[in-house]
Amino acid sequence: MITPLARGTPSLLLATLLLFACRAAGREPTFEELARRSLAQIEGEIALPGLTAEVEVLRDRWGVPHVYAQNTDDLFFAQGFVQAQDRLWQMEMYRRTGEGRLSEILGESALRHDRLARLVKFRGPYDGAEWTSYHPEGRRIFEAFSAGVNAFIEHAADRLPVEFVLTGIRPEPWTPEVPLMRLQTAMPLGDARSELRLAEQVAELGAAEANRRARPQPWNELTVPAGVEMAWITDDVQDALGGIRGRMPEPELLPQYAAWADALRSDERGVQEDSPGSNNWAISGARTASGEVIVANDPHRSIGNPSIRYIVHLVAPGWNVIGATEPPLPGVMIGHNGRVAWGLTIVGTDQSDVYVETVDPERNATRWRDGWQPIVVETDTIRVKGDAPVVVQHEFSRHGPIFYRDSVNHRAYAVRSTMHEPGTAGYLGALRLHAVQDCREFLDALAFYKAPTENMVCGDADGNIAWQASALSPKRNGWYGRLPVPGTGAYEWDGFRDDLPRELNPERGWIATANHDIHPVGYAPPLFFKTAGASARFDRLSDVLSNGHALTLDDMRALQHDAYSASAAADLPLFQDWTAPATELERARAMLAGWDASYRRESAAAALYSLMRRELGPARRDGLPRASRDSIAAAALQVAVDSMVKVQGADWSEWRWGRFQTGAFPHPLVSAYDLPDIERTGGSGTVAAAGATFREIIDFANLDGSLATNVPGQSAQPGSPFYGNLLESFSNEEYFPLLYTREAVEANTAYRLKLVPRR
Repeated sequence: MITPLARGTPSLLLATLLLFACRAAGREPTFEELARRSLAQIEGEIALPGLTAEVEVLRDRWGVPHVYAQNTDDLFFAQGFVQAQDRLWQMEMYRRTGEGRLSEILGESALRHDRLARLVKFRGPYDGAEWTSYHPEGRRIFEAFSAGVNAFIEHAADRLPVEFVLTGIRPEPWTPEVPLMRLQTAMPLGDARSELRLAEQVAELGAAEANRRARPQPWNELTVPAGVEMAWITDDVQDALGGIRGRMPEPELLPQYAAWADALRSDERGVQEDSPGSNNWAISGARTASGEVIVANDPHRSIGNPSIRYIVHLVAPGWNVIGATEPPLPGVMIGHNGRVAWGLTIVGTDQSDVYVETVDPERNATRWRDGWQPIVVETDTIRVKGDAPVVVQHEFSRHGPIFYRDSVNHRAYAVRSTMHEPGTAGYLGALRLHAVQDCREFLDALAFYKAPTENMVCGDADGNIAWQASALSPKRNGWYGRLPVPGTGAYEWDGFRDDLPRELNPERGWIATANHDIHPVGYAPPLFFKTAGASARFDRLSDVLSNGHALTLDDMRALQHDAYSASAAADLPLFQDWTAPATELERARAMLAGWDASYRRESAAAALYSLMRRELGPARRDGLPRASRDSIAAAALQVAVDSMVKVQGADWSEWRWGRFQTGAFPHPLVSAYDLPDIERTGGSGTVAAAGATFREIIDFANLDGSLATNVPGQSAQPGSPFYGNLLESFSNEEYFPLLYTREAVEANTAYRLKLVPRR
């Protein structure tokens, strides 16, 4: 790993001298030298066309940019510029993935992805219904933001981030429509895939057995729609909707670096946990030590390098908001505005349906009620690196894009999705939250928060707390969207629901969500169907918050890192009140008997238990004789000990859960820029599940004392002082202050950059 430049290093001069020195010596620069040459300027002054007045960008000691502008246009221009400084390569890959343009840099291997991405993309119109859904001045905001991104691209010139140097890829100018792409938060495609998987089970097992195995929560009898042959929904149909890539693309390096590629290209390492893990809660002042509201959130996605989140503070007349966004998006998606704080977790609202269209191949039309409607065909050309362009034809029925044609049975499979409705670009509805003054206004503004489906929790300076299950939610009358339906008119959406569940100031004094079943008692029809039993994290939050009084920030920190496993605790009596026949086995039994059921990274018991929990299944049966139970537990224990010796060695003092629960932060292109692996607490089913790249704890008793973290760092530029600087603190469950007042920011400013108009 390369080391960051020290503060005050004249990076431009140093990089230029290094480059000339390398060329004079007859060699190309090293990876470290290339990275240093590519670093963005974060101190001093930059003159930019497009600005109307001076903007100050104060980066604090942890890498958070605090942007102070004199008007809205300059504020979002500067945000686009700053986020491009730190994350342009990530933004470029986000754009190419969403636009279906990976084949241009990856070749034929990305063609399947690109074709589907282009087929299901939002096609507009980009009119007032789209722009103003996100904010009354939405178009102005997106135009300013994209102009700022383009200003950085122009300013960087031949000093673009090092990934562009290594690959020879050039970023194209941004347009205001780029942040409005749906694909990167296209959870509705997952809803459609779930319907197809369940249909296959119905064809194989019958509706009753397929439903029993699905274990829907809330419970719902499964009715097979008339007019759809479930047996025709084969793996080919499912595969046709499965071409979206989920990881960062890895283009080839230029020839002068290719010899290093095999040795330096990073492999995925460590636990890549993708189980649901997001948590949020809002606590009224009646339960806090200060008497003021606390809001906490740890939204989970895959952890990697760089972080999917970016923390920014935006200040201008009418704006003063701080928190996390994603680098390609303007505004703040999770955070606070001084009056209102909010956080989110995924709800899971079903936002799509698969329609099985009956096709007349002669007409190239689909049956609709008593007539036929023509299939719309759009021709597209995909450029492919190293090969000729590929011409594709996208087809659309009245319900949406057709992703599979069954020519034998004359059927076409189309997906109707909310992602094709105005205002459904992910997270951007949060722009309307920046100016709300209390939780009641917050709930009203959520009418415009359409995607992704989120449990939005709120707390405000007046002491209110609130929650809503927010998403644009189809209204289905008499059917539930669990299986594909015929496209002939019997199963249509009747607009969108206006009865989304919400709470305001519940008597219990707290609100929390954890990707669990949030349906209130009697709420019908359901917004979604989860798999029964996935509520361990919410149960733990409910237990802690219900029994907690005079809660502090330290309590919130502990709760975000709570690694208690209820399922493990239920097994611990299996190791109590008996003695193992061998010394080694007795040592292991005693270790588990005294364990607190918490998956702490230093815990040997947690590591041992993780290797035996499945072996304990027979011992959990009710009515099992004590001798049989102890015998099963002893056998499982022996298996676990033997496995631990094999994978972690014979030295028991070196056994620990963190050696299993690792986090890896490889650079997407070369291991010269990899960050160290870390050992982590928590895991699937615990509050401290694996994927929290960003955490916040907002304290209305002291906003400058609010806490955050963002792993591995704010900058994705190797060599930056903010590349990986938060990794160690994240590993140690530490936070930094989320500074809000100008006084606190000034006291902790590490780099001061002025953006001024170019005359």
